[in-house]
Amino acid sequence: MPQAPKIVDIQMAVIEGLLARTEVLLSAEDQVLVKGLIDSLVSLTKLVRERGTTIARLRRLFGLSGSEKTADVLGKNGSGSDPPGPGAAPGAASAGDTPVPAAPDAGASEAAGDADDSSDKKPKGHGRVPASDYPDAKHIPVPHESLRPGETCPACDRGTLYLLKEPAQFLRIIGQAPLTAVCWDCGRLRCSACGKVFTARAPEEAHGPKHTETAASMMVLLRYGSGMPLNRLDHLQRDLGTPVPASTQWAVALERSHLVRPVFDELGRQAAQGQLFHDDDTYVRILEFMGKRREKLIKNGELSDPDRTGLFTTAVVSITPGGKRIALFLTGRKHAGENLSDLLRERVAGLPPLILMSDALDRNVPKGHNVVWCNCLAHGRRHVVDEVENFPDECEYILDALGKVFKLDERCRKEGLLPDERLRLHQAESGPVMDDLEKWMTAQLTDKRVEPNSGMGEAINYMLKRWDKLTLFLRVPGAPIDNNVCERTLKMAIRHRNNSLFYKTQRGATVGDIWMSLIHTAEFHGQNPFHYLTVLQIHAKAVADRPADWLPWNYNDALARLGQLEDRVPVSAQVGPSGSTPARRATGRAPVAAPN
Repeated sequence: MPQAPKIVDIQMAVIEGLLARTEVLLSAEDQVLVKGLIDSLVSLTKLVRERGTTIARLRRLFGLSGSEKTADVLGKNGSGSDPPGPGAAPGAASAGDTPVPAAPDAGASEAAGDADDSSDKKPKGHGRVPASDYPDAKHIPVPHESLRPGETCPACDRGTLYLLKEPAQFLRIIGQAPLTAVCWDCGRLRCSACGKVFTARAPEEAHGPKHTETAASMMVLLRYGSGMPLNRLDHLQRDLGTPVPASTQWAVALERSHLVRPVFDELGRQAAQGQLFHDDDTYVRILEFMGKRREKLIKNGELSDPDRTGLFTTAVVSITPGGKRIALFLTGRKHAGENLSDLLRERVAGLPPLILMSDALDRNVPKGHNVVWCNCLAHGRRHVVDEVENFPDECEYILDALGKVFKLDERCRKEGLLPDERLRLHQAESGPVMDDLEKWMTAQLTDKRVEPNSGMGEAINYMLKRWDKLTLFLRVPGAPIDNNVCERTLKMAIRHRNNSLFYKTQRGATVGDIWMSLIHTAEFHGQNPFHYLTVLQIHAKAVADRPADWLPWNYNDALARLGQLEDRVPVSAQVGPSGSTPARRATGRAPVAAPN
């Protein structure tokens, strides 16, 4: 049996010296990897030494936590007892399988529900996908091989055949490279006497830049929408016989970002007028502001506020008065509150105070703006979930109460209630539940039923200290109950970070922000992001002139006004073997710079 490794105690100064000595030996990528491993070990060691650390917290740190639904956390059966009153002793709570929100980090819906699950109910995602769910499929009409409408029925010799409205459909999925190449071989003739060469005229679709609008859209969708690193797509394309080098991919993404930048700016302007904001951020690596590059910037006086070391990607989800959702990604040295403050500079004066939903960090709040701040109830719930193994009875009671609130909020969403109607329903049904829960949690601490310094005590204190912000949905129309929509949005940036590890420069991070914002906002509005990005590039001149007409929710109207709504051809036709693409418009190409 192998011996356990010896645990050594090393000062951080020694580790920093080690990293400094290895800078000359390792590439920038390897240096980032080694530093990440050391930072992870330091964070883990610190967490383990903290009082009250639970196995649940450690599992979540390593991304190993599963579902946080009440039924999964407490078990499917539960005690089935009636909920206790506010002063009841721990252990009297019900273990009912009331639906509750899944954790934001698990990409849960805004309210989860599993109370109605039955043993014979078919799990979601295990059914066949109908042909109607493939809107971009290429349809090939197949007439009957021998019969035609109007002919006599060969089976009975009495009736007349007529064409059914719905054909019998046989659908097959066909594989192809993400990027395909088409080469037009134009014949050439040379005169044997004068030597003059006559070349066949290339068709219209053969003219234009080497990488079409559809190719650029596919590159940025894979890179920024799906998190595929440039080198990975480079390797895949070479294997499939259509090489597209990583440097070329970056050059195309940078060049075409100038064409869609007006829409990104317009989204920011309209987002600033929103009535409800969600924000959150996650860490990011930008090599320009790290290691020797950072030291060089400081030495040359080119880095403002050199004491600041944090690097963040902020996700902002703005919901406008018209109900439009806008997702914005902002990456750099500023945290969420500062990025939101910059965004709100374009807010029209005289608008009512905005509602901000975020976690409890003060840095998420913009300074100098009138904000109604509410906190995410799902975050408070997660602190309780972490203590289920140590305090099962107390956690059961809290989760059961919160489950009722989340179930009601989901009902409001499904019924499409107006903000005032939702407020009245929550006040009537959720208000008493939350009042009882507050009294019960207060009694646990004041009556010494729960030690304040224990994990359960800290979870209760977390919620009681922020009770007003956690329960704002009981007082303000339209105040959300959780920040799940922003947590899910931020996963696009996290997926990119997990795959590509870092940006090289701030410019590269800004290019990523532009494409991610356009892709995610298009998805918010049920649009095909591939088609949307392609249309923006094709109509770049019109987009630059009137970007407000080319937003994800109205760009089809702009196409209709141009009489080109037929540009929305199936994806298979845009990248198929024929090589045909929609008619080209002016693109106003920008100069290409070095890869980031």
